[in-house]
Amino acid sequence: MSMPSPSAFHLTLPQAPAMPVVFDSPHSSRAFPEGFTTVAPEEALLTTWDAYVDELWAGVPELGGTLLAAAFPRAYIDANRSINDIDAALLAEPWPTPLQPESYTARGMGLIRRFALPGVPMYDAPLSLAEVRARIDQYYLPYRAALEAALDGAWQQFGHVWHVDCHSMKSRGNAMNEDNGALRPDVVVSDRSGTSADPAFTAWVADTLRALGFRVQINDPYRGGDLVRSYGNPAAQRHSIQIELNRALYMNEATCEKHDGFEVLRGQLTRFVEALRGYVGEQLRHEQLNNQKG
Repeated sequence: MSMPSPSAFHLTLPQAPAMPVVFDSPHSSRAFPEGFTTVAPEEALLTTWDAYVDELWAGVPELGGTLLAAAFPRAYIDANRSINDIDAALLAEPWPTPLQPESYTARGMGLIRRFALPGVPMYDAPLSLAEVRARIDQYYLPYRAALEAALDGAWQQFGHVWHVDCHSMKSRGNAMNEDNGALRPDVVVSDRSGTSADPAFTAWVADTLRALGFRVQINDPYRGGDLVRSYGNPAAQRHSIQIELNRALYMNEATCEKHDGFEVLRGQLTRFVEALRGYVGEQLRHEQLNNQKG
């Protein structure tokens, strides 16, 4: 597979002995392409940003994992949506192939967002097919290709790969969410109800995070997006989970400014990655022993 243009993503390779662990952060950029225009105010756009998530997981490469981060905002195009998850109400003309919008799309959060916040539109005119295709070709597909290459490379080398898709969430759901008005836990771990990762791995992740002091829920209110659905295949030793971090843990949600909790959280997450390194090593040793006995 040829490597796509790096303009769509930032890839940090392992800086220690490599382990088959890939973290990706598809929503942590604010860098809209030059010439992009929107009618949404800046304060609404900020709420779509998984602020500093790539920085919070900076310990991943230092401990032997791969870290991929998008270099474009989710409000421009969302790498965690299916390529056919397009809101027809956004388009100036019909899409030439069948669309498969998800429930989130009806609330304005499809591949291309229609709303920044409930009732706050992104655009004052429909988008041309050429505009949407350009976003797919120049940003969405290169990001997906980079993630797929990282996952495949780790799997080919080790026979296993563990993928963590990294996000942040508002401390309380809004009208665009299924849990409108609900207070959220510190962390939500998702595996699409046990289908994108071995449930034992999901349980280990949740228990390890709880031991670090977090309030953790599994698959509630998030079940996992299209990235874990696309790349998780536990029967083939490809385990893919999604982790959502409560923004109130590390920043002022109104201003998106980091507070004292940022460094605390980053340290806790680095300790989690250290534990994950131990877990992965144990799983690989166990398999090697079984193969030798066989």
